[in-house]
Amino acid sequence: MPMMTRDVLLEMELEEDDEEDGYIGNVPASKRPLMAPPTLPSSLALENLEQTTVSGSGSLKSQQDFRTPEFEEFNGKPDSLFFNDGQRRIDFVLVYEDESRKETNKKGSNEKQRRKRQAYESNLICDGLQLEATRSLVDDKLVFVKVHAPWEVLCTYAEIMHIKLPLKPNDLKTRSSAFDNFNWFTKLLQVDESIIKPEQEFFTAPFEKNRMNDFYIQDRDTFFNPATRSRIVYFILSRIMYQVRDNVKKFGINKLVSSGIYKAAFPLHDCNFSSPSEDLSCPNERYLLYREWAHPRSIYKKQPLDLIRKYYGEKIGIYFAWLGYYTQMLLLAAVVGVACFLYGYFTQDNCTWSKEVCDPDIGGQIIMCPQCDNECPFWSLNVTCESSKKLCIFDSFGTLVFAVFMGVWVTLFLEFWKRRQAELEYEWDTVELQQEEQPRPEYEAQCTHVVINEITQEEERVPFTTWGKCIRVTLCASAVFFWILLIIASVIGIIVYRLSVFVIFSVNLRKISNGTDPIQKYVTPQMATSITASLISFIIIMILNTIYEKVAIMITNFELPRTQTDYENSLTMKMFLFQFVNYYSSCFYIAFFKGKFVGYPGDPVYWLGKYRNEECDPGGCLFELTTQLIIIMGGKAIWNNIQEVLLPWVMNVFGRCNTVSGAEKITPRWEQDYHLQPMGKLGLFYEYLEMIIQFGFVTLFVASFPLAPLLALVNNILEIRVDAWKLTTQYRRMVPEKARDIGAWQPIMQGIAILAVVTNAMIIAFTSDMIPRLVYYWSFSIPPYGDHPDYTMKGYINISLSIFNTADFKSRVKESPYAGSKYYTCRYRDFRYPPGHEQEYKHNIYYWHVIAAKLAFIIVMEHIIYSVKFFISYAIPDVSKSTKSKIKREKYLTQKLLHENHLKDMTKNIGVIAEKMIGAVVDNSLRPKSD
Repeated sequence: MPMMTRDVLLEMELEEDDEEDGYIGNVPASKRPLMAPPTLPSSLALENLEQTTVSGSGSLKSQQDFRTPEFEEFNGKPDSLFFNDGQRRIDFVLVYEDESRKETNKKGSNEKQRRKRQAYESNLICDGLQLEATRSLVDDKLVFVKVHAPWEVLCTYAEIMHIKLPLKPNDLKTRSSAFDNFNWFTKLLQVDESIIKPEQEFFTAPFEKNRMNDFYIQDRDTFFNPATRSRIVYFILSRIMYQVRDNVKKFGINKLVSSGIYKAAFPLHDCNFSSPSEDLSCPNERYLLYREWAHPRSIYKKQPLDLIRKYYGEKIGIYFAWLGYYTQMLLLAAVVGVACFLYGYFTQDNCTWSKEVCDPDIGGQIIMCPQCDNECPFWSLNVTCESSKKLCIFDSFGTLVFAVFMGVWVTLFLEFWKRRQAELEYEWDTVELQQEEQPRPEYEAQCTHVVINEITQEEERVPFTTWGKCIRVTLCASAVFFWILLIIASVIGIIVYRLSVFVIFSVNLRKISNGTDPIQKYVTPQMATSITASLISFIIIMILNTIYEKVAIMITNFELPRTQTDYENSLTMKMFLFQFVNYYSSCFYIAFFKGKFVGYPGDPVYWLGKYRNEECDPGGCLFELTTQLIIIMGGKAIWNNIQEVLLPWVMNVFGRCNTVSGAEKITPRWEQDYHLQPMGKLGLFYEYLEMIIQFGFVTLFVASFPLAPLLALVNNILEIRVDAWKLTTQYRRMVPEKARDIGAWQPIMQGIAILAVVTNAMIIAFTSDMIPRLVYYWSFSIPPYGDHPDYTMKGYINISLSIFNTADFKSRVKESPYAGSKYYTCRYRDFRYPPGHEQEYKHNIYYWHVIAAKLAFIIVMEHIIYSVKFFISYAIPDVSKSTKSKIKREKYLTQKLLHENHLKDMTKNIGVIAEKMIGAVVDNSLRPKSD
């Protein structure tokens, strides 16, 4: 059957715009890389157009002339990936519900849907695709339309899409590695090459039909691998027209699926995941991936990245390559983090200030001031004994060392990942990917404004003017800003909750102190408030996430990015900005705001003029920050894994239960795949987002929780296998997509890495008590400020708690509630002069020494780490020398090969022309002259 391209079809119509559906106007052919060149005369195109479109009123012009797919019965081969003839490979499957057999048959609506589908399928056939329909064996209402792309169609669109294909086998020698001596160890971690054979490497070049002889075509059936075939067919499906309404062209499989005309559209898995195919020609790649990648017994093995890339495409492959590399680097961070944690754990008995807190003769004799107005009681310092012991584990010298180490680690990770990414670009042939990406159909559908291209000086169409673009950007930015303010409002609500319930816990927990020492020992008002607030914060975070995901997609759709990469990058920035504020705002509050602006008992600071500001424990807020991190980070990991494992599994079980009546029948591959879950275009986006948020927890607040890298490591090891299990067993096969790198996530990680240095320095300086303790040890424990002859930490608790006269309490009622108290003085956490001093209740000299030391520490630590980071970034090139050499060598050999072949063709053509010219001259010389 001759192939009729849409380029000719759509030039027949007037230019209109439609906000919902596809449209392509009168754009010069040179500006439409997605269109195939015309191959039929206009008269034939017009004839086919009348046969295969639905008119504006919805009536058919010539229904009997629709080209419909051939209906065939299932041939009883469940593993077959071919049409019934066994020759034509199935490249894509479309599924629809037969309108004539629907239980709720709305005649008018169903008839319109049927006409649109028939027009669409007829246009597919006119565009050169071959269709075969088979009715479902389990549900006779379902019809599966199998799509096959013949050789001519594949070649035409491979040239349009600039797909790189093999020229000749790659004969470059691989350099020997310095780790070759450890092959005996690495072989234990590698996938067995006898099971998954290494892919043969080729020199490649963008495909051109007129230079087909230059390409390495040994077998037409295997020259385009299944992933490339599916990608080409999806490209066609996304751009085929199905209706003309008011001179507006509506097109694309995505719109047909979203409107319910088709129920699904997907490429096929090549076999069952649990057993190999009975078809000897099937490569069984899905089975191999499940066995060597997704199965729990392969958890210690490296990922078969080349096979993942071959089966699912470069976009999936680069994600798992990045996640695997990130997990490997976490191993080093986890080892150092555990070492620092163990250092704190084993040295906690040497923590002098904690001993003083727990000592009945010191901490038991220190009476602390009430932490709220009117109802809160006085309390003894030694009730915080257990929390002070735990704090010694995390607030130690090891934490400082680990914070500096992580500042260097994150730079090493990012720089070495760039090198690894460059190697994958070369190995997977995505070095020059930019030229391949085409505009999104949704973008093309809105191109109604004509502008002059500054480079070519030719007319081209854009979706909106410069002024219109400014309006869209302003509206989108305003919407994002509004939602960020909404998150901040929720954080303020959590703070108000903390301030309110702290009073309740302070009154009730300390009233029951007699006879219930275990409760008082482990559950302090601060801890009870922190844990309940963290749990509520986590619930609010998950709710806001669910809502904002939909809002961010709506905003990005309105913004209308040109390409899929632009779309994902725009959505990435919006989602990450939201998630950043959503997940980290409560941690930032505890780390940098809680307990910093509280005043003193006689003159406290109030929130909103009503709620007294929160105070930290006498040892600081570091342990509370650790608790917050554990709850949010751990809860998020558990919740995500439950969603990722249980949700698709339950949905698939539910789907199988609905079709249990036909379970005894042997069902074909396309019907088995249909009952799997669709992955969705943004499925991978959420996987990246989950890991980047975790990356933020690991780096931004690691000074308060050295075990964060260990938790992330364990989570990621499971995450890789869970994601692999989902893809291979629970989801339909995704349409393979190209990707050169991880996109906008790379600069986001670089921004987090820079911010992490500041946050960790400030956590050590302002959240922990390390700097005040060091100032006391080196300056205030000895004369002239101290009474000890040697440097010591003894007496630190006494100097870190200021004295307050209970007679100076101010109350909002007429009388002080503590006027008749048996305590004349109480202590509070601050560095102020005692009552009776000429500057009573003002900050003392120790406070200013501590402030100066904190600022000096931040400046020194930041400069040291940033200097090391910049040196590492400069010393480690983004692309290794060997990879650069390989890229240049391949480019040289590819150009040489193409040039030599071109010269051979020219020489051959010139020879033929010369022979013809010589023959003509000889004929003229031998011809007798006329009189």
